[in-house]
Amino acid sequence: MGDKRILDELRQIAEQVQRGFELERRVLSFQEYLELFASDPLRHSRDAARYLRDMFEHYGRRSVERPWGSETRFTLFDQPFDDDGGEVRDSLVGQEALQGELFRSLNNFVREGRPNRIVLMHGPNGSAKSTAASCIMRALEHYSSLDVGALYRFHWVFPSQRELKGSIGFGGKRSTLGAGDGSYAHLPEDQIDARLFVEVRDHPLFLLPDEARAELLARLYREAGTKDPPPTWIARGSLSHKSKQVYEALLSSYDGSLEEVLRHVQVERYFISQRYRVGAVTLGPQLSVDAGERQVTADRSLSALPSALQAVTLFEAFGELIEAAGGLLEFSDILKRPLDAFKYLQITAETGEVALRSQNVQVNCVMLASGNEVHLAAFREHPEFESFRGRLELIKVPYLRSWVDEQRIYDTQIAPQVKKHVAPHATQVAAMFAVLTRMRRPMADRYEKPLRNLVGDLSAMEKLDLYATGATPPRLDDESANVLRSAIAELYHESDAYPIYEGSTGASPREMRTLLLDAAQSPHHDCLSPFAVLDELDRLCERGSEYSWLQEDKVAGGYHDHQLFRKELRERLLDTLEDELRVASGLVDETRYRELFDRYITHVSYWVKGEKLRNPLTGQYEEPDPRLLSEVEALLGTVDKPEDLRHSLISRVAAWAIDHPGDVIDNSRVFSAQLKRMQDAVFAERRVAVAKLARDMVALFREDVSGLDDARRAEARATIDRLKARFGYEEASASDAVTALVRERLADLLH
Repeated sequence: MGDKRILDELRQIAEQVQRGFELERRVLSFQEYLELFASDPLRHSRDAARYLRDMFEHYGRRSVERPWGSETRFTLFDQPFDDDGGEVRDSLVGQEALQGELFRSLNNFVREGRPNRIVLMHGPNGSAKSTAASCIMRALEHYSSLDVGALYRFHWVFPSQRELKGSIGFGGKRSTLGAGDGSYAHLPEDQIDARLFVEVRDHPLFLLPDEARAELLARLYREAGTKDPPPTWIARGSLSHKSKQVYEALLSSYDGSLEEVLRHVQVERYFISQRYRVGAVTLGPQLSVDAGERQVTADRSLSALPSALQAVTLFEAFGELIEAAGGLLEFSDILKRPLDAFKYLQITAETGEVALRSQNVQVNCVMLASGNEVHLAAFREHPEFESFRGRLELIKVPYLRSWVDEQRIYDTQIAPQVKKHVAPHATQVAAMFAVLTRMRRPMADRYEKPLRNLVGDLSAMEKLDLYATGATPPRLDDESANVLRSAIAELYHESDAYPIYEGSTGASPREMRTLLLDAAQSPHHDCLSPFAVLDELDRLCERGSEYSWLQEDKVAGGYHDHQLFRKELRERLLDTLEDELRVASGLVDETRYRELFDRYITHVSYWVKGEKLRNPLTGQYEEPDPRLLSEVEALLGTVDKPEDLRHSLISRVAAWAIDHPGDVIDNSRVFSAQLKRMQDAVFAERRVAVAKLARDMVALFREDVSGLDDARRAEARATIDRLKARFGYEEASASDAVTALVRERLADLLH
């Protein structure tokens, strides 16, 4: 019974595969393909550049808001595809500027008729250049499996002499075998003596004479309602050397009958594949030329070829440039090659062809290269750089400068490999440190006053926050904060044109990956703890001779000061842990103070306008409540001139409304600093109580509860549970956090 069920399942699977094969139109005769081509000529006549451009558009785009402005993100870099058997599929985090530049280059190739330059992504090691190329290749794989991305090539097929009863189609009478149009494309394998594979993926339309092809394309494009001309590859392309030899031999044997020649054409749908190097190929910096040729053999025997072809020496092209036809060829670390090893690419990009011994092969692929800044700087000094420059499209790929994005890399690509609990803030500490090492002191002299002074006083930690969330330093008044906030974009791009630009140096994600994995093995912590990360950072910074970013001179504002980075990150971590403990303790009601501040803003709004507001309890119109105003302002630390504070708060509301038309104002976002100040003021009054609670929690973690009564034990356990539920802690990470707080922050309050 079991065996029969398995056989039934196998039969169903086989039927599904066959139905899919037929629905996908995997094998066509030339006539069938021509009908398909005519149904959508724009789709079926795309060269590699248009194909990639259309793929970018197919998956869509969206606008993402950054502190430095709005950027466009292309969805394909989020990899919205099914996993391949559980394989990890890394998306590209951030780097929207790179995505936009790649799309711009593809659009330029489309306008110019073909890919006529090598796109060279350059940046420091580990800045996601290879990830970007890999995302595009995986998108190509998926796109080619869709109807909208269907790709076709052709092969030559030669039917069996036995089946044709003495005639193999050369000068003989027309056979009734094959499709309704007399094609041999659909003959079963046992009726085919030989098949010649066309490795360069010639377009089937190349089989039509040039003049007839031009007229057909012009008519079909006109009927499709487009003003764009066909790509140069399809309009002016020609058969590869091997196909041309077969074509001429058949045409001669059939006394010039093109119809008889086309009966030997089998059009096949193909799919892009990285694994099998079809249309998506990555080439390392080896020292070989990327194309060659060799004598061809058929899939059965050369003796099975027609006699007219047995006397012809056929060669097939091979190599990465051939395998990448129709898609993308990535030259990884191209600048590590000796110049002579890729000099031929200059001519290839210029002419669209690569010269082999007996033929010139048309190159129909987008060439995407990567290189690091050190090698590019050396290349710029080479006397032949200028001759290459015209055939290179340079795209800068710096390290990320937002720790929020950097943390996403660690959370999605590194944390899953840690086979233990990842404590809250562990990856955040690593991300902040990495980005801090990439910060460069602003060039204040570039700016006019008062921005010059604001920029000149900006510390590395403050710049870190400015890039990540747009948060300005708390020390600034509202007017200064607005001035600085409006200049974030200019600050972010100020060093773009400099050889050592911001993001060109610093800790690499690869180095931080190793650091996090090492921290996860700390014998002092049962999880990946932020304190283990800080310990590993200490060890990393002792290896100054190994990393150039550890050798940079310290600059005012804390830039390149790795010791200060670690000290400030530890303090910031403890601040965060203390805030979380305060919330989990239940001693300070966040909701209550948020509601109180919302009421305060409402009363301030009416006070500024000199109007009365309606009391929801009595229904009477009353003046703004002076007690409410003074209570909140006391918590905010404003005593001298509360009137100035009120006017500045309402000005901020107005500015936010202008920047976010139609949106309901969210006081927790607009006034996050003020809310934090209120909560800190209230917490200061209860800090001793929180310290005692933390001490009880440590005792509970250590199972030393002899001095705790039931009420204190229950309160400690409830707080631990709230830490877990609210902030994602587990027992080990909560113990680390609370123990560190008691030891480093709260010990003085317990004496």
